Amino acid sequence: MPASGNRRTGLIVGLFAALGFSTSGPAVKPLLEAGWSPGGAMLVRLSLGAVLLLWPALHALGGRFHLLRDEWRVLLVFGVLSVGCGSTFYYLAVDRLPIAVALLIEYMAPLLLLALAWLRTRRRPPAAVLAGAALAAGGLVMVLDVAGQIHLDTTGLVFAWIAAFGNASYWAVTAKPLAVPPVTLAGSGMVIGAATVGLLGLVHVLPVVTPAVQVTVLGAHVSWVVPILVVGTVPTAISFGISAISVRMLGERVASFVGLAEVLFAVVLAWLLLGEAPLAVQIVGAVLVVAGVALVRRGSGTHDDASVAELEADDELAVHAATGVPAAGLVVPLVSSVSDEAALDRLPA
Repeated sequence: MPASGNRRTGLIVGLFAALGFSTSGPAVKPLLEAGWSPGGAMLVRLSLGAVLLLWPALHALGGRFHLLRDEWRVLLVFGVLSVGCGSTFYYLAVDRLPIAVALLIEYMAPLLLLALAWLRTRRRPPAAVLAGAALAAGGLVMVLDVAGQIHLDTTGLVFAWIAAFGNASYWAVTAKPLAVPPVTLAGSGMVIGAATVGLLGLVHVLPVVTPAVQVTVLGAHVSWVVPILVVGTVPTAISFGISAISVRMLGERVASFVGLAEVLFAVVLAWLLLGEAPLAVQIVGAVLVVAGVALVRRGSGTHDDASVAELEADDELAVHAATGVPAAGLVVPLVSSVSDEAALDRLPA
């Protein structure tokens, strides 16, 4: 069981990662306004992130390249689903839906994790966890100020839910006790994710347009290189790298709810950089999100160790009986990752 100091460190690192992720929108928006396509911005962002994470990823790996071969399935799921498709389908959803609606659906990922774990294990989460989830979801709706009569495109909704599934897979995969170091996992995800977006561009599913233009940032005219360096460094290389570390410390459930802070930070940045002052309802929603995260953390810590050990043993026997391979040596995809949540996510009360 991780030390409480590690949990506190994981929480701090997770919040810094959320802050970094929240800079993505303000950094990319000038590029989009100047003629870049979402696919072009995403491809360059992930490619730059892959280059910046190359040395840290290789250094952390320490020449143990066999780990990449042993866990290539997990790396492929992470790169394609968590990094590539998650981001790409979010932008596709934004093309058809109001940004607030698309973002709200994508950030239903923590609730999706809870639902999948409940369905797989047939064990109802503690009441505090359910209450926290409800508070966080309600608060998020208020923060995004989703109200009024709007037309929701059906295809856009499908894209947004695919993005949410990709987001959920990110928390599930990064929480697994993999032999691959977290930074190496993030770097591998950047490479595979960039390749995925590039492939979508080649088949014309996602237009890739990257003109060499001047953009306006905080009232100044600068080269396109400036915002792309920001988005490739802060919300990509740095945030993905340290986020993967924090998820290992906190577990997928708590880390995914801490990730909701990205939305709160995005509201503040929009206020400071774009003059979009938050409404009173958004401030109330922020309080509810924080309260919901606190309840989820406390509720998750009430799991009885004996029940956890029993669930671990049951899962081990089930996997061995079905495959003839010990569960510890089996590479488990996304849904199985979520099913292991009770055994992995041992959190403080």
